[in-house]
Amino acid sequence: MSPSSTSFAETVTGWHVFKVEGYSQMKGLGVARRIKSSRFLVGGHSWCITFFPDGSSDCICLALRLEDRDTAGDITVRAKHSFLDEVGEPIPSSTRTSDSLYLFKWISESRVIARIKREDMESTYVRDDMFCIRCDVTVIHEMSVVVPPSDLHQHLADLLATGVGADVTFVVGGETFHAHKNVLAARSSVFKAEFFGGPVKENVEASIIIRIDGIDPSVFEAMLHFIYTDTLPKFERGDELVMAQHLLVAADRYNVERLVSLCEFDLSLFIGTSVVVSTLVLAEQLGCQLLKEECFKFLKFSENYKKVLVGDDLEHLVSSCPSLVDELCAKLGVCDLSCN
Repeated sequence: MSPSSTSFAETVTGWHVFKVEGYSQMKGLGVARRIKSSRFLVGGHSWCITFFPDGSSDCICLALRLEDRDTAGDITVRAKHSFLDEVGEPIPSSTRTSDSLYLFKWISESRVIARIKREDMESTYVRDDMFCIRCDVTVIHEMSVVVPPSDLHQHLADLLATGVGADVTFVVGGETFHAHKNVLAARSSVFKAEFFGGPVKENVEASIIIRIDGIDPSVFEAMLHFIYTDTLPKFERGDELVMAQHLLVAADRYNVERLVSLCEFDLSLFIGTSVVVSTLVLAEQLGCQLLKEECFKFLKFSENYKKVLVGDDLEHLVSSCPSLVDELCAKLGVCDLSCN
């Protein structure tokens, strides 16, 4: 799995109150003339609010100005403004948040953040020839973090290899394997029931020994590896088919569902004249319907199916799964396999 990049926005918000006195004397200064507030800091940058009394014929304008430039890259800002009442609290009806984000690239850049009808402002917010306006500035820093690929499987593989904290020991064909009950229970409903299955299990000793019969040690070791890492170890060339068969049986026994599916897939790739009958019998015995259907397809579309279903193979099929014979005849469109 390759590293991934995650982007997120970190925001810093601050506000400044701009008090404008002698408003009537400012009218008529001209469209380009402005009144500046004192500087204030937000997000590591210095800003000021500029007030244009003659922004247009019927409006005044407010702008946000970047006063310094300490870092490279664009500076993205969102702004909100509110007129204040007599006690210095924002008047809710006057509060406006900009719909757009403002981008600042250079020192002394300004962006108009509000156009307010002069008549509305003078009739509602100007008192004793003055008004107060609060400007909230939010600086948005885009940040990107490279997330390394997951290595959980490697940590769990190391846990299995070292046996640190192991609380269960399996004896399989004369070999011992140390493992962790919680990990096994999380991956196998059979192990979960065995370790934590009811009142009787509540007082189970901290470390237990379990003898496993009917599974080859190498197969059990491969299943443990899969339980801890969700991957299969590499097998010797030529052993893949046999290991897939035995792992399928072990995975079915302990209900490791994903391993069952992987083994079914691997065995479907090995289906051929020499193994199709044994694979079909195994699929029937374990209830692996998808693998069973793949065997049916191979036999149905194989020109040599009559040669496959003879002798020892046919005898094995009839003796192992007699109920499967009728189903196979129906799939192949024949009445009796022994007559073909």
